[in-house]
Amino acid sequence: MENIEAKKAWLKDGYTPKLAELKPDAARLWGKMNVQQMIEHMADYVRIASGRTPMETVTPEEHLPKMQAFLQSEKPFRENTPNALMPETPPEPRHPATTEAIEELQNELQYLFDTYTANPALVLANPFFGELGFDMQVQLLHKHAWHHLRQFGIAE
Repeated sequence: MENIEAKKAWLKDGYTPKLAELKPDAARLWGKMNVQQMIEHMADYVRIASGRTPMETVTPEEHLPKMQAFLQSEKPFRENTPNALMPETPPEPRHPATTEAIEELQNELQYLFDTYTANPALVLANPFFGELGFDMQVQLLHKHAWHHLRQFGIAE
């Protein structure tokens, strides 16, 4: 994992400003979610990482070492990576506008950082990658965030 501290700083302070650059009707390069659905999807996954939405691991135990090796790498998620926990059709947005969705995401990110500041040894289950501590949660969220930014044409 390259420079996890820089990834923490970016998630905490740089990610939502990057999202704010996206126009709500920005064209996606792949996938089915629009900008607001993607932002709300990311808020959902930050809630999993913070333990606010507890999840059980669905990946078979024998596949977890390979999944965690991928997670620790700098390899990006492939376009159209399937997510068995998502419906075929994305859910309708929860918020009236992307600005509120971004605010929700920033609040969830702050809760994530507060949670791990209060309990640095906390380890929580991720549905696909198994038991993850803070650095691995950050690695996953960073990788996931850039996956969806690339979906809308924003490059690192």
